[in-house]
Amino acid sequence: MMIFTPDLSQRELVAKYAKLPSQFIEVNGLKVHYRDTGERSAPVVVLLHGFGSSLHTWDEWSKVLEQTHRVVRLDLAGFGLTGQAPGQDYSDQADVQRILDFLDAMGIERCILLGHSMGGRMAWNFASQYPHRVRALILMAPDGFPLPGQRTGQRPYDVGPVADLIKFVMPKFLVRKSIEPAFFDAQSIGEELIQRYYDLLRAPTVRESILQRMRQTVNSDPVERLKKITAPTLLLWGERDRMIPSSNSLDYEKALPNSKTVILPKASHLLQEENPEVGLKSVLDFINMELR
Repeated sequence: MMIFTPDLSQRELVAKYAKLPSQFIEVNGLKVHYRDTGERSAPVVVLLHGFGSSLHTWDEWSKVLEQTHRVVRLDLAGFGLTGQAPGQDYSDQADVQRILDFLDAMGIERCILLGHSMGGRMAWNFASQYPHRVRALILMAPDGFPLPGQRTGQRPYDVGPVADLIKFVMPKFLVRKSIEPAFFDAQSIGEELIQRYYDLLRAPTVRESILQRMRQTVNSDPVERLKKITAPTLLLWGERDRMIPSSNSLDYEKALPNSKTVILPKASHLLQEENPEVGLKSVLDFINMELR
């Protein structure tokens, strides 16, 4: 078993994971990996992935969504093939600014914004600050409220110096173990999925960026920001989510009066990858209702 786990080369990863329709765009010093598919004149859906993931998490959903929508998805700063943020700033405000800059660079004035987990936190923060840019909001198990046992003002990730070892040692079996809790049925996780996560976590600067983001994350009270959201909102959860519990949906419901909650049975955190058609049906039903 290999102990030392070096980064893979950017060229090798681009050849494997940035085939067409992948593109890159320079946005304020950040070279963003993205995909833009579907009819350009159709309603725009922007997809924001979760922690440790990439735009590939949306592969199955995009195949369906792009039949009726323009679908834009990207590797967020610090993940996938986009790489670390300038200044290594992973604060909520920096994340929101990067989304704004990306949408402006892409010529997207208004969109349906869908975010998963960490991407959900970015999505609702963006919708709070720029409500006129968000036509509808879909939050899948969004991060934002302190988890049980945590408190406001606390850093939720205890990342000491030992954590820096992941920059040098990251066996594939640990990647699998980190993904298993995000599935309702861990036995259904395929080797191709594990290999993709493993490869992209070894992209240059990604592991350092993960550590920086974890060290900069602070629990805050999101209620006042959530109350500024005007877009109709779908809250979508797997009932058996072990990463961000579905009970958190109650906190969002209180702060978002123009929201609908769907909790899917026999489902966990990675709805879009474990059983794509089930979660996507809820998303399509919501979009079709809001765009009538």
